[in-house]
Amino acid sequence: MGTLDFSFYSWSLIQSYVLKGFLFSIQLTLIAMIGGIVLGTVLALMRLSGMKILAIPATIYVNGMRSIPLVMVILWFFLLVPFVLGRPIGAEMSAVITFTLFEAAYYSEIIRAGIQSIPRGQVYAGQAVGLTYGQNMRYVILPQAFRNMLPVLLTQTIILFQDTSLVYAIGAYDLLKGFEVAGKNMGRPVEAYLLAAVVYFVICFALSRLVKRLQQKIAIVR
Repeated sequence: MGTLDFSFYSWSLIQSYVLKGFLFSIQLTLIAMIGGIVLGTVLALMRLSGMKILAIPATIYVNGMRSIPLVMVILWFFLLVPFVLGRPIGAEMSAVITFTLFEAAYYSEIIRAGIQSIPRGQVYAGQAVGLTYGQNMRYVILPQAFRNMLPVLLTQTIILFQDTSLVYAIGAYDLLKGFEVAGKNMGRPVEAYLLAAVVYFVICFALSRLVKRLQQKIAIVR
């Protein structure tokens, strides 16, 4: 029975195989987070607008996306979009667009809950001084809502980073793929997957602790 050997991993090996995947995973996480929050805010406002012509499509989109496994959305988009456009867009670009659209549904629910958590008195106060609906949202409601839901948004972003490993399904070169390639080239696939698990754990655990500290600070400010 073979023994585990991690001695073959060196900084040059990390640079050659793993670093490229790590940078793409970080890039994918940041783009999907920013794009997802922007689109999620629009979807949340549509659902809260009270106008059926806006609320119904947004509700269908959010509930539909949240009901489908992410890996299936990744595969569908990767296979169907080139068929529609008549040309491939690449695994990395496909992953960026898919994650942004998918995460927007989850961010939308967080943002909608954050907006609804603001006391109605704040809304009435804005209306009393003559603010329009848009101005009330921009200057009164959304700043308070985003402060309240910041820890939850960041927690969802940590989950997003973990989910980036699913792009293996379409062959995108992410952090997990980097470890996989390194393991295959060195003939040590088991050690490679174990190290990948450790790296994901360390990153996500550290970020979770930071989010917890932020949540405690926000609670003190309140």
